[in-house]
Amino acid sequence: MEYWHGAPCPNDTTGAEPMDTKTLPFTKSELKKIVEKYPTPFHIYDEAAIRKNAQKMKDAFSWMPGFKNYYAVKACPNPSIMKILKEEGFGADCSSLPELILAEKAGITGEEIMFTSNDTPADEFKEAKRLNAIINLDDILHIEILGSSAELPELICFRFNPGNARAGNVIIGHPEEAKYGLTKDQILKAYPLMKQKGVNRFGLHTMVASNELDPDYIVETARMLFELAIELKEKADIRIEFVNMGGGIGIPYKPEEKEMDLFYVSDEIKKIYNKMIVTAGLDPLNIVFECGRMVTGPYGYLVSTVRQVAEKYKSYAGLDSCMTNLMRPALYGAYHHITVPGKENLPLECTYDVAGSLCENNDKFAIDRKLPELETGDLVVIHDTGAHGHAMGFNYNGKLRSSEILLQKDGSTKLIRRAETMDDYFATLNF
Repeated sequence: MEYWHGAPCPNDTTGAEPMDTKTLPFTKSELKKIVEKYPTPFHIYDEAAIRKNAQKMKDAFSWMPGFKNYYAVKACPNPSIMKILKEEGFGADCSSLPELILAEKAGITGEEIMFTSNDTPADEFKEAKRLNAIINLDDILHIEILGSSAELPELICFRFNPGNARAGNVIIGHPEEAKYGLTKDQILKAYPLMKQKGVNRFGLHTMVASNELDPDYIVETARMLFELAIELKEKADIRIEFVNMGGGIGIPYKPEEKEMDLFYVSDEIKKIYNKMIVTAGLDPLNIVFECGRMVTGPYGYLVSTVRQVAEKYKSYAGLDSCMTNLMRPALYGAYHHITVPGKENLPLECTYDVAGSLCENNDKFAIDRKLPELETGDLVVIHDTGAHGHAMGFNYNGKLRSSEILLQKDGSTKLIRRAETMDDYFATLNF
């Protein structure tokens, strides 16, 4: 085989990069048995690892009054995953009517649901009220919309946008350019207005980062919310019942990255809590999160098969999956690690663009990626797709979304979403 565009000869390991450095929850032989049952491509989720990670998060923040993580349903909107997390004590963070229904189907109702949306129609507020969810208003105009749809609930939360008082990060952008949340002036008006309308319980929310790996960023978010809670008490006699730190805790997509130290984050927040909240006489102030990516992201995998290895001006590995199955690399230029089961111990001696079959040139999972030599029929596993993987799928080019598989605690597998069919694709059309 001839290799172009600087790709080394497969038999020449001179200068080859190190072998694979991320692990899988299954061997090649175990994966082949799964593929015999479920054809590729598919997403597979590691139940045991998800449960262990959820327990770790609870342990890290166990001192926090009222601690709960409202799992961000948008990350992996599958009721089987949501039920697992409900069993681990998590709630659901919902942002649309279908997500509210998914939560209800998973047995999550009442104040186990945090409903945070934007540009929200009245019927969605009505459904959230029916479920007795915590309603987190994204805009001061939502006060009127909510009031027109149903009787105001006794508990209301507002999403705070700090503007240029706080820097965002690369993914979520600068807060002052975001469409989300109330400004500081609006916050100071909104709570007294709701109190006048008879609301007597209040929460405070923010979301200023996405996929953040700097633990101090999360700590400073807590400080910001504590400061605002104290100010609301002093200026408006509003007692905040809980602060919702949002999500935004990232995961190490690249092998050289380190996961966030949740115990460090917890210890630092506890110091600030004691100094600020306890001193101000606002203890207990419940602290909750709405993390999705860090809960399930590292424990989902997109399994695909190499269809062809093509030589043009570069070497291309064409898979039977595409942007339909995972669009983060094309959308964000995001890195997702790739493992070739059975070849983990071989040197990464070949350079490929790993691509899908969509009629878009940016339909690539990786560009100039060093991998072991690939052949038609090789199984390829793309890591860290347990959040914002299947959930972001679409049907451009008539591509059909894949199935989702649960790798259960006992090692067996369960189909938790079947693959789409052409009948599904045509079902909404009027011929």
